[in-house]
Amino acid sequence: MTPTTRFLDLVHPAAGTALVSEWRTGTDERSRAAADAMAEEWAAAEAPSARLAQHLFRSVDGAGLLFYAQWTSDEEHLAWARAHRAAVVSRVDTLVPGIERPGLNRTRLQRSVVHDAESPCGVFVVTKATGDIEGLLAPAPGLLAAHVHLTADGERAIVFAEWTDTAAQEAAYGAAYEEGVASVDELDFKRYVLHHASLDRHPHWPS
Repeated sequence: MTPTTRFLDLVHPAAGTALVSEWRTGTDERSRAAADAMAEEWAAAEAPSARLAQHLFRSVDGAGLLFYAQWTSDEEHLAWARAHRAAVVSRVDTLVPGIERPGLNRTRLQRSVVHDAESPCGVFVVTKATGDIEGLLAPAPGLLAAHVHLTADGERAIVFAEWTDTAAQEAAYGAAYEEGVASVDELDFKRYVLHHASLDRHPHWPS
């Protein structure tokens, strides 16, 4: 995938679940090493038939990674994880020890709001929220699109927003703060770039 890849290029229409998980590595060097090791694991092993796609994002600040995996169902993923996940993770941990993994979020892509389908995406901003998310979806200079994922219990949302660049996102959030709409400090968000895309069932996604 190219640096201009848009989020909907990564979404498989047959996915029954979208798994979002974070790895905290601490430094950019460790993040890149872990990301490359994980990509090598994917390339070396046969892709599970139920895994439709799996993508890896690297945080702009260098502190961690974000995985976005699409499977036919949670049950299929759990069966694979019981049999294979420990071995895969242990090999990465041998190369990059001490990675923190706060947990896996099982989500569904609920909706996408696209303001600009043509411009290249410079940065992905991933926000975890429990309240009103409409402010994250409203048009703003530099906001290309936002993709809302709901957790299985429907209590939380994870929003993948596409921005032209970090400066545009910072300006928009600063304006919202000045207007009293939102405080950046109150939002749980991180900035990412796409590091690796594994399209196990490639688009434009023929069945």
